[in-house]
Amino acid sequence: MSIDFITDTLEASRKPIVAAVEGFSLGGGFEIALACHARISTSTSKLGLPELQYWDSSWVWSLLMLNESEKDEISLHRDTLKKFPKFCTLYCKKRRTQRLPRLVGLPKALEMILTSKRISGDEACNMCLVDAISPSDQLLGSACQWALDILECRRPWSISLFRTDRLAPLAEARTLLNSVRAQIQKQNPNVIHPLVCIDVIEHGILCGPRNGLWKEAEALHELRQSDSCRSLVHVFFAKQSTSKIPGITDIGLLPRKINKVAILGGSLMSSGIATVLVLANYYVIMKYIDQNSLQNGIGRVKANLEGRVKEGRMTQEHYKKACTLLKGVLSYDNFKDVDLVIEDVPDIVSLKQQFFADLDECCPPHCIFASTTCIVNLDLIGERMKPCSWIVGIHFFSSPSVTDLLEIVRTERTSPQTLVDLLNFGRRIQKTPIVVQNCTGYAVRRMCFPYLQAAMLLVEYGADAYQIDKALTSFGLKLGPFRMLDQDGFQSATVHDVKFLETFPDRSYKSNLIPIMRKNNREGKYTCQGFYTYNDKEEASPDPEISKYIEMARSMSGITIKSKLATLSDGEIVEMILFPVLNEACRMISEAIIVKSSDLDVASVLGMGFPGYRGGIIFWSHSVGSKYICSKLEEWSKEYGEFFKPCAYLVERASKRSSLGAQVKQAKSLL
Repeated sequence: MSIDFITDTLEASRKPIVAAVEGFSLGGGFEIALACHARISTSTSKLGLPELQYWDSSWVWSLLMLNESEKDEISLHRDTLKKFPKFCTLYCKKRRTQRLPRLVGLPKALEMILTSKRISGDEACNMCLVDAISPSDQLLGSACQWALDILECRRPWSISLFRTDRLAPLAEARTLLNSVRAQIQKQNPNVIHPLVCIDVIEHGILCGPRNGLWKEAEALHELRQSDSCRSLVHVFFAKQSTSKIPGITDIGLLPRKINKVAILGGSLMSSGIATVLVLANYYVIMKYIDQNSLQNGIGRVKANLEGRVKEGRMTQEHYKKACTLLKGVLSYDNFKDVDLVIEDVPDIVSLKQQFFADLDECCPPHCIFASTTCIVNLDLIGERMKPCSWIVGIHFFSSPSVTDLLEIVRTERTSPQTLVDLLNFGRRIQKTPIVVQNCTGYAVRRMCFPYLQAAMLLVEYGADAYQIDKALTSFGLKLGPFRMLDQDGFQSATVHDVKFLETFPDRSYKSNLIPIMRKNNREGKYTCQGFYTYNDKEEASPDPEISKYIEMARSMSGITIKSKLATLSDGEIVEMILFPVLNEACRMISEAIIVKSSDLDVASVLGMGFPGYRGGIIFWSHSVGSKYICSKLEEWSKEYGEFFKPCAYLVERASKRSSLGAQVKQAKSLL
């Protein structure tokens, strides 16, 4: 299809063909535009190749990544594509490795291909990817005139596939490709598809673009058979299904419009949330207790926006508009017409109760009240409020502008309308929302808890902390457990530890290691000393002093070193850390904490850094087998205690040799 139709029919046409781009030109649509003899675009159009993250996806799939308002804008194009399903599914799975480097040069092409970066029409024009920018109401006329100008030789007839003027000399190109290849291999040795893209680009440069197209087709056929392909496709569809809640989103409710959002709290998280909201064109009110806090908080938001301008991710005009959407206040006078309030004050029950009681008096009846806590029970927070169905949890992750996940937490009083409103809100701020029941830690924290505790247990019984981190990152996780603890900070770890030990005492491992390190003024990355030491560039280095703190913790707990743990292989470490995570995930499935088991795959990938090319924590378990997982947990529980004891759901699935994933029945909150 790539050669017969796009190359030999479209690109080789004896009539000039000009692409008029408005809205979204992604994946297959972008390739069609590249094959045209010229491209005219509006300034706000989006062009790019989103498939590398989901590299076996068609263009139709990439359209599903857009939020609802964006989907409406291109619904006509999507309906048109439905008439050509064979074209979409067969052709659009090709990577765009041959034309893009010839149009914009190798460095920029590699950036767009390997990072799935989307660019605006203005950016595309600056890099000569499109030939001209036109206002939306003049776009079609401009494109038609450009085609006539080509025909009459007033403009060049450009065939993208055979251009060489933007390609660097062969030696320079090879040096760049080798450098990028080495970086990718260093960052994640388990991922092969970016390397295949580089190989195909290099083949096209060395052997000609037509040979490159054939090489691309062969490489695609091989990649489609891989486990990584199936895993990434699963994650993609799992992300799309998080917004489909039986009995909620299928009963005809339409989302109400949220225009004005108020944020209570002066933390870094509050400023991060405000930044995300103004970027999504929400009017944001930030309430503070004093003028100094107000200036600092608003200053942090503006600094976040200025950083985007410096990085070229935001224009000065967009920056000014975003600033006009932000307002700092010291009273509730401006809360009379807010649609959503997000509370982000310290996790003190009485303090939160007072804030929500005050909000209940000054906000309109339709206002949704949301808390960012994952420690305090939401039912306790709303005790002083009038009976209402608008209270909910809305849990952002650090940092809000980076992490794509949003946990929406419902209680027994949360109405279906509120959930529909917040699911739409999550999509509008470009997050992937998952709905969870009210419980300690919600979905992500509940999985992170055994992840961190298992690491503590292994270290105190004789395993090496740095080998544990290395084994988990080699497996594909973004952060090993000890780097994760440093990143979050020991104060946060202590607070969550206390709460989990109170809630789940029967399956918790109590370690003294963090308290000992805190007594020695180690608080993690924030103080440049945790399990690692950090230099001025925030680069982490192992710290030999850690061994003495581990020995002190071991002595306090009366633990004897198990010699076999000191010689664990990386594979055994991965199992001893991740099988307890799977055990906790099984408990959440059986307790109906989440809507469907695939939601835990999304939560693990976006929330705790589980590798997407392994499909998420539940999907990965299919390749291991429930019987094996259960048998190993039973073996370890006999030797190391109840922490490893498999839950009833896991035992049942293992006895039937069934997969751990299952459709979850709806249940009331256990709290």
